Amino acid sequence: MLVGYKKNYKKITMGLLSFIPDFKDIQRLNDEMEWYEREENRKLYLWSSEETSDFIGVIGVEAGEEMVLLRHIAINPSYRNEGISFDMLNALEEKYPNQKVISTLETGQIVAKWELEKK
Repeated sequence: MLVGYKKNYKKITMGLLSFIPDFKDIQRLNDEMEWYEREENRKLYLWSSEETSDFIGVIGVEAGEEMVLLRHIAINPSYRNEGISFDMLNALEEKYPNQKVISTLETGQIVAKWELEKK
């Protein structure tokens, strides 16, 4: 289940985002968190495990009128290869039913696979 980011989720969110190679540097990670917090159309969502209710994934998006740009997606390595990324993208699509989910260069491969899976 997608859960909207709150300030009291900051440590777990940063931990999950740190699985992305670009965010191994703490200053870069802090800058990115601040970037998401500055604008209303930038959102972070955490993914809650159905089994444990723990947060095991995070996605970062930038929403526009016609599209939702998937900027970041990260999943705890213990839960990878279980289809969770597709579940997260399906939930994102449900959250933004009037916008198309699109990707950056970094998220392009996962979005392309998800699009093929949906067909």
